[in-house]
Amino acid sequence: MTKRNVPFQIPARSLAPNAITVLALCAGMFGVRFAYLEQWQSAVTAILVAGVFDGLDGSVARLLKGTSRFGAELDSLSDVISFGVAPALIMYMWVLSDVRGLGWLMSLVFVICMALRLARFNTVMKDNELGADVKIGYYTGIPAPASAALALWPMILSFEFDYEILKDPRICSAYMAVLCILTVSRIPTFSLKSLKIHKEHVIFVLLGIAVLASLLITDLWMTMAVIGIIYIISIPTIAILAYRKKD
Repeated sequence: MTKRNVPFQIPARSLAPNAITVLALCAGMFGVRFAYLEQWQSAVTAILVAGVFDGLDGSVARLLKGTSRFGAELDSLSDVISFGVAPALIMYMWVLSDVRGLGWLMSLVFVICMALRLARFNTVMKDNELGADVKIGYYTGIPAPASAALALWPMILSFEFDYEILKDPRICSAYMAVLCILTVSRIPTFSLKSLKIHKEHVIFVLLGIAVLASLLITDLWMTMAVIGIIYIISIPTIAILAYRKKD
C-alpha cells in the first residue's frame, strides 16, 4: 500500500504568538506613517504599543507551548523594524533632519546597532551561552524595546516641557550616539523577568500596578518621562551594582 500524502499542518497554538509578533510589526510601521503625517504623539504611542505586543508574544508562546524557530526569527525581524527602523525614522523626521548628514548618520547607526544587538542575541541563544544572564535576570546592553523608547524620550519630554534644548538636533544626535553605544555594549541592564515576589507582598505589587495603570491613563507622557528617568538611572546604579554582587 502506498502512503497518502498528508498536507503539512501547523498547530493553531503556534499561530497565536506569531500573530502578536505581526501586530507588533504593524504597530511599528504605523509609527512611521504617523510621523510622516507629523502626528508625533500617535507615532510614539504606536512604538509603545509595539513594545507591549513584543512583551506578549514570547509569554503567549510559552504559555501555549507554541515556541518555534520560525517564531524566533520572525520576532527578531519584527524587532529590527519596530524598534530599529521605525524609531530612527521618527526621530529623523522630527528633528534629526535639520542637521542633514549627521542626523541621517545617527539614524542609520541606530538601526545598525539594533540589528547587531539582535544578531548577537540570536547567536548566543543558539550557542547556549546566554543562560547565565537569563538566570540572574540581566540583559546584556539595553534591550530592543527599551532602546526604542529611550530613542524617543526627548520627544516624549517635549510633549510636557516646551524646552528648545529637547528639539536641538545636535543634542539629539549626541544623545542617539550614546544610546547606540549602550545598545550594543555588554553593560548589564535590569530585567523584570527574574523578579520573584514574596507572597506577602503580592497585594502591594498589585496595588502598585493599578496605580501605574491609572497614571498611564491620566497622564501618559509625564509618566513615561519619569519611567525613562528611572530606567536611565538604573543603568549605572541598580543594574551594575546588583550584577557585581551576584558574581
